[in-house]
Amino acid sequence: MRNITPIKAILTFLFLGFYSHYAIAQDQNNTVNQDPKFEQLLNEKRKINASLTVNDSYKIQIYTGSSEIAKKTLTEFRQEFKDIDATIIFNTPNYKVWVGNYKTRIEAEKTLADIKDRYKNVLLIKPSR
Repeated sequence: MRNITPIKAILTFLFLGFYSHYAIAQDQNNTVNQDPKFEQLLNEKRKINASLTVNDSYKIQIYTGSSEIAKKTLTEFRQEFKDIDATIIFNTPNYKVWVGNYKTRIEAEKTLADIKDRYKNVLLIKPSR
């Protein structure tokens, strides 16, 4: 193994120290050029994500079964309860009609009591993603 003499070590250190002062680094200012529609799209996505609070809400399932009956049940429900959200969810092999979007169980149970007279086999559910 070869040893470097002290004079060579000092000269190397001074040389590297002197020239490192002139080293060029990256600028701190970066410019990003993006399409202005990108920000619009991002805002739309944020709105959609804010409205998709499936995990934090309770829903009422009023039907599970075939597609045709699910569509008929959804139409009837929307005619009778115009102010309550309703949708069809497909979960193999059944179609389910879910109604409402309630933050608390108490809110959902109040609506459940109103719906229970009209529909058989209603369930209060808290769906997961």
